[in-house]
Amino acid sequence: MLRYFIRRTLYVIPTVFGVALITFILFHVALGDQAEVMAGRHATEQTIKDLESKYGWDKPLFIDLQSLKRGNLKVAFDSQFVFYLRQIVTLNFGRSYNTKQKVSTMLLDGLGPSLSLMVPAFIFGSLLGICIALFCAFFRNSFIDRSLVILSIVGMSLSMLAYIIGGQYILAFKLKLFPIHGYARGFAGIKYLVLPGLIWVVSGLGSDIRFFRTVMLDETKQDYVRTAFAKGLNRKVVLFKHILKNSMIPIITQLVIALPFLYTGSLLLEKFFGIPGLGDMFVTAFWSADFPVMKALVFLGSVLYIFANLLSDLCYAWVDPRVRLR
Repeated sequence: MLRYFIRRTLYVIPTVFGVALITFILFHVALGDQAEVMAGRHATEQTIKDLESKYGWDKPLFIDLQSLKRGNLKVAFDSQFVFYLRQIVTLNFGRSYNTKQKVSTMLLDGLGPSLSLMVPAFIFGSLLGICIALFCAFFRNSFIDRSLVILSIVGMSLSMLAYIIGGQYILAFKLKLFPIHGYARGFAGIKYLVLPGLIWVVSGLGSDIRFFRTVMLDETKQDYVRTAFAKGLNRKVVLFKHILKNSMIPIITQLVIALPFLYTGSLLLEKFFGIPGLGDMFVTAFWSADFPVMKALVFLGSVLYIFANLLSDLCYAWVDPRVRLR
């Protein structure tokens, strides 16, 4: 296990470099001249040149070949990509174009609100989805099972926006059970997180139930299930002790891969409920062309996704002794 973890961790290094390269190309090549975007449509050439000099956009993208041929390595590698790699290593992504704050400080400030909303909703939604899927598998092909499947499909068919508008209008505005908008840190902010968290759980519950139910029903067709019933074990023991345990690998894959997306929260939920998290920050940065903030969020999300894959592999060996990591 330790050898496998070390080897996979070493594999992460070139993968992260590749992610950094792709992110750099997307923001510095595919999106065009950042100085022109930042200066506006009616900016003068001198204004654009001043911005390029201020932010280092007048330097070569990757390597200055002429300086490299002359043997001047310091000038040759004084490029925008090398500067971006230096930012990644030091976790110093510069300053926001709009707020002039350090991007790292902004990320830390927005991380708390996003995680305080998403982590409890994710845990509760996942456990609820697994329990309902087990309930469907226990009463498979019955009226209860078919009714829950139909409700799951209906829930999957509605967009997040419909849940937000319905929840705010009915539960917050009409019934006044929750605040419509706002956020506060600490225990005082729990009341602002209940409704958006509930909307997150309900909006994703249909797809979770469908997936978990399919996985568990596939396991019921395996030989060991028939053997367990032949030995006289009742349905509850077979379902909870055998089927659930052997269904955990695809369930873990589904859940662990979703973890990297929790740190950015939900773009719609944070925007509509006024939660100052990373999702709201990304939307604001996108509309205002705040490239340092967008680059930092895209890169960190990609890195978290890579480590989530490593975590899922390690979890496989934990839940299934048959899995051997080498």
